[in-house]
Formats: sequence, C-alpha cells, structure tokens
Amino acid sequence: MKRTAIWAIIALAAPTLAAADPGDNWQEGYGHMMWGGGYGVFGGLMMILFWGIVIALIVFGVKWMSDNRGPGGNRRDALEILRERFASGEIDEEEFDRRRKALEK
Repeated sequence: MKRTAIWAIIALAAPTLAAADPGDNWQEGYGHMMWGGGYGVFGGLMMILFWGIVIALIVFGVKWMSDNRGPGGNRRDALEILRERFASGEIDEEEFDRRRKALEK
C-alpha cells in the first residue's frame, strides 16, 4: 500500500518537476525562490510560517476533537469512577464520602 502511494506521488509530480526545469543555469531561468528570485529569504520564511500554522491547526483540531467527546464518548469523570467503585464494593461509604468531598473542592 505504501509503495503504491509513493509511486502515485512520483508519477503525479514528475511532469511538474520536468516542466519547471529552467535549464543548466538557474540564474537565467526562473531564479531560485529562496535566494535569487521571487521574494528572497522573506519568501522562504513565509513558507515555513505558513506550514507551521497549518500543522499547528491540524494538531489543535485533533486535540480539540479528542477532548470534546459527547455523551457517547469513552471519557469518564472521576466522580463516575468513584461511584462505580462504591457500587461494586471496592470502597466503603466512609471512603466514598471522603474522596467525593476531595473531588468537589
């Protein structure tokens, strides 16, 4: 599966890369985006900033989606776990009250 995806990317990128070739002397062709042409070093920094923002948005989106599970999610709060332990007989009423008060502070 990975091999197929890699070959697909290469097959799609190869014509674009071949068409973008300015020849032997890049200074007479398109110019080098980072140093000679385009926006110079500022363009390279903006590209890094852009991709940093895109990656940060993806990370924050995934984190937000995993933290905000609805009622059908797998998250359980501490009080619910404490009630289950009390109901199953793991802890007695005195221990339950003490821990519940600590959690409600």
